[in-house]
Amino acid sequence: MSYDRYVAICNPLRYTSIMTTTYCIKLVVTSWLAGISISMITSVTTSVQNFCGPNTIDHFFCDLVPLLELSCSDTYIVHLETSLLGIPLVVIPIIIILFSYTKIIVNILRIPSSTGRHTGRQKAFSTCSSHLIVVSIFYWTLFGVYVLPTKGKTLRINKILSLLYTVFTSLINPIIYSLKNNDIKKALLEHIYTRAAFKSI
Repeated sequence: MSYDRYVAICNPLRYTSIMTTTYCIKLVVTSWLAGISISMITSVTTSVQNFCGPNTIDHFFCDLVPLLELSCSDTYIVHLETSLLGIPLVVIPIIIILFSYTKIIVNILRIPSSTGRHTGRQKAFSTCSSHLIVVSIFYWTLFGVYVLPTKGKTLRINKILSLLYTVFTSLINPIIYSLKNNDIKKALLEHIYTRAAFKSI
């Protein structure tokens, strides 16, 4: 989405020729294949571990870190493999997002003409802000769980952070994108005013 916004704002005249259906399908398939291949490799490596203790995971879902804590085998290889494969899978999208939004901000600040500057900038920023908010919430919580050192981090904090990137991001996604829609904003304001009027009676 960040690359799509970058092309739309920085190369608006070439947008339809760059973001073709074929190119979009290639981007989606590449993302899916990267995610699936990492998951498959991690799943296969985890499945050969020996689990001789309790079979209850102290977590909301079957996450890799709590699952490996139940293993009787040496999990160093799995942790190393996850880091070596997972870091590029997280870092490459972040680099693309940062590059895209840096170019977008530079282009927005270069918008000429004093009359159209404010509305042009406002429209460009509002187009990108929703995506940037959702991505920021997702990546910060993801980093909190998997990248930051686990020393001193309690299981409860890990559970909360895991909930944030799995449930909260998905929950807030439609809300953030819906607030850009004028009809939804109008309906929400009407609902708030109606409730306020009802309470005052």
